[in-house]
Amino acid sequence: MLVSITFDVEHDCPPYLTATRGMEEGLPKLLDLMAEKKVRATFFFTAEMARRFPELVKRVIDEGHELGSHNYNHERLDRLSRAEGERAIAKSLEVLREFGEVVSFRAPNLQFPSYYYDILAKNGILVDSSKATYKGYREGVRFFGDVLEVPASTTSSVIRLPWRVQKLIHPRLKEPKVYFAHPWEFVPMQREKIRWDCRFNTGDKAIELLGRLIDYYKSRNAKFLTMRDYYNEYQKLKRE
Repeated sequence: MLVSITFDVEHDCPPYLTATRGMEEGLPKLLDLMAEKKVRATFFFTAEMARRFPELVKRVIDEGHELGSHNYNHERLDRLSRAEGERAIAKSLEVLREFGEVVSFRAPNLQFPSYYYDILAKNGILVDSSKATYKGYREGVRFFGDVLEVPASTTSSVIRLPWRVQKLIHPRLKEPKVYFAHPWEFVPMQREKIRWDCRFNTGDKAIELLGRLIDYYKSRNAKFLTMRDYYNEYQKLKRE
């Protein structure tokens, strides 16, 4: 069974907030949890958060995780012209690659017009995870040109649902089971003026539930992959 834990590393709950409590308090807790569970994850950073919190990017890399791009400053690609979008992607990679290799990408809000696959390939990206099964994408893991698409399985709030509800959902997800969350979900958001689904069970409860999710898959002998790992795992698709 293939499972991936991924994080979209951005400022707090865009577009509602501009604070960075998730970076200051949430991301260190997530890295501690991943170290405790001995699981490698993919962290899709916006270049702006990498620029402001370089010590956290270095920690991600030093602890064996994958660094990916979440665009420059969380710009939605479907709201930019093709030229504007290409410039934002190239600019994000220029910043992030100062820290190390970056071959994976996830578009903010999972909004990704398909003509961007060629732009990603031109910029050295091998794996994209901007499509989402729960948003109607049905083509599974496949190559679009030279870029492998590995879709997200569920929305991030699923992993904050009460465990008695979650345990009914996880067995129904198709493989690979790709989860994502944001650092700001791991600090208390209950008093913020944001959507209800962005507030419930945030903070330490979210950390507890993510740990429980990892333990659930470990007990089933799941193999945890980073996005980069899929490129080798699915090479046979490229040859077909």
